Amino acid sequence: MSNFNQETVLSVHHWTDRLFSFKTTRNPAFRFQNGQFTMMGVEVKGRPLVRAYSLVSANYEEELEFFSIKVADGPLTSRLQHLKEGDPILVSRKATGTLVLDNLSAGRNLYLLGTGTGLAPFLSIIKDPETYERFERVVIVHGCRWAAELAYSDLIANVMPNDELVGESVREKLTYYPTVTREPFRHNGRISLLMTNGKLFEDVGLPPVSADSDRFMLCGSPNMLADIRAILKDKDFVEGNHGAPGHYVIEKAFVES
Repeated sequence: MSNFNQETVLSVHHWTDRLFSFKTTRNPAFRFQNGQFTMMGVEVKGRPLVRAYSLVSANYEEELEFFSIKVADGPLTSRLQHLKEGDPILVSRKATGTLVLDNLSAGRNLYLLGTGTGLAPFLSIIKDPETYERFERVVIVHGCRWAAELAYSDLIANVMPNDELVGESVREKLTYYPTVTREPFRHNGRISLLMTNGKLFEDVGLPPVSADSDRFMLCGSPNMLADIRAILKDKDFVEGNHGAPGHYVIEKAFVES
């Protein structure tokens, strides 16, 4: 298992009966770009059982943080959901992924669209000072079925505006837009619907999207990715990658279960 560092679980937080997060130690040699993912998991019978997980933590933070669903019969999550402080965890020595700022061409507004645990990479991106240097407005949209599943809402809405490093930029440029689909809430509906009917842009005070000014990062369920990709392609948005920056990027390596 030379490709992995063994880290130690520092804390675990259960958001709901389906969602949890945890923090671990960080090997000083581990480097990553905000928005990337790494392979993470546990040792089972002397072999690594790992899956791709986005890093919630920013690349300058001393601890690593991960956000996960719970699947009762999932090979890995059935084990991870029982983690406790002090347990060992395996983290790959390398990180990768397409959800990085360098894969986007220059623009005015940045939309970070995530469903469920697809929020994770965007938490590291909104902690990054470069995000606010490159964009005039940053809109982070989190879609869930129930309001209780809107994990990290307090961090985004109340803690980040007072952060020593990016707090001023957050107050000036960041808009948090949570939306749910199965109960009354201040914002209701799928992200794709809120885009097509224009309500998302009306609510955040921005004009209808244009490839000239707007950039998107997408992470979440397969249906969400397909729906929003179709919306963007219809408006002549071009997908970006490591070789050619574009108007939007999608993390293809994994999707929310």
